[in-house]
Amino acid sequence: MRILFIEDDADVAAVVVTGLQEAGHKVSHAVDGAAGLALALAQKFDVMIFDRQLPGGVDGADLAQTLRQRGNATPVLFLSGLGGLQDWMKGLEAGGDDYIVKPFAFEELRSRVEALQQKQEAKAG
Repeated sequence: MRILFIEDDADVAAVVVTGLQEAGHKVSHAVDGAAGLALALAQKFDVMIFDRQLPGGVDGADLAQTLRQRGNATPVLFLSGLGGLQDWMKGLEAGGDDYIVKPFAFEELRSRVEALQQKQEAKAG
């Protein structure tokens, strides 16, 4: 599976990228919303994982909303330290398909990413 992961925290990024690669996935990583948007527009991904709080003026919710407005239906999972109900709702209303609050268990993240891919494949086929 091809995954776009946008996360500015180097420690979180190292754990997620390494874990997903060890699970057999190809991961492209960006550290801010602008770089992530460029990757999302230039390549095709099976699932995208966004932090809600990103540097550079484009947060994860803005990014998801922009991609949805451009017709990109790739599943989006938010991985965020913002855990309030309003934060969760903003992410889903912006076009997110799932939301995990940090701190998190990597196994849960991997399972949810793979479930999103399976749902997308079922829609397509």
